Amino acid sequence: MKLNLKKPLVVFDLETTGLDLVKDRIIQLSYIKVLPSGEEKRGNYLINPETHIKPEITQLTGISDEDVKDKPTFKQIASELDCLFKGCDFAGFNSNHFDIPLLAEEFLRAGIDFDFSRCHCIDAQTIFHKMERRNLAAAYKFYCGRKMEEDFTAHRADEDTEATWRVLQAELDYYTEEHQMKLGENPEGRILQNDVQSLADFSRTNNNIDFAGRIVWGEAKDSAGNVMKDKDGNPVMTEYFNFGKHKGKTVSEVLRFDPGYYAWILSGDFTYNTKQVLTRIRLREMQKTM
Repeated sequence: MKLNLKKPLVVFDLETTGLDLVKDRIIQLSYIKVLPSGEEKRGNYLINPETHIKPEITQLTGISDEDVKDKPTFKQIASELDCLFKGCDFAGFNSNHFDIPLLAEEFLRAGIDFDFSRCHCIDAQTIFHKMERRNLAAAYKFYCGRKMEEDFTAHRADEDTEATWRVLQAELDYYTEEHQMKLGENPEGRILQNDVQSLADFSRTNNNIDFAGRIVWGEAKDSAGNVMKDKDGNPVMTEYFNFGKHKGKTVSEVLRFDPGYYAWILSGDFTYNTKQVLTRIRLREMQKTM
């Protein structure tokens, strides 16, 4: 099924030197940029991580130090990617938990403030797990009717990107009321809305504000501990710290009574994205006092 798009959707996948958002780097980035017209534009980059690729990563991805030694660093292609991805929404497989946070880190390390909070982010894995509970190879077999190894080489970003795009389109076909009725299923709770915002909302599995989950959304409370409501009767949401000595306290409160905590986080071993989110909140709170 063709996905209803109001702006371009970037379906992408990364191969990396590891799973640490602070220390690890991208070695391959592949994408399919799907335009609202249905046109698809593909891109694939091998990237020099400026660090050694461990043997187990080479064994997994087939990408070695030799393969990337003459390739550009992420910083060298960051501006090009910024132009390519600006104004787009994003989709991937496990992308909300890893690929998007790491891509955000790489942009920030390159000095580019790419604001993913303005994008809808669809995670085909989350859709799959909520509906069926499995992995990319199983998703491909389930939705596309073929074994992934019949069509693709595993652990290559370009091939995983192609598989993810096929899975996402097949998910839209599978979770229609018509198809669920054909399967004899009760369609209630098993229908996917064919629009990016609904899919992105369905892909969301936490209340994180930064990708690492150090700062989260929570209900705002008044001085008496009562949940504050907006004019429509819905809880007012605000930012809370989710770690350390100030866990469970609002960020705005901590910035007022312990301003040194902000400096400690900025100089500490936290992701650039966490520091970016905290800085934006601090600037907002400062403007309130002006």
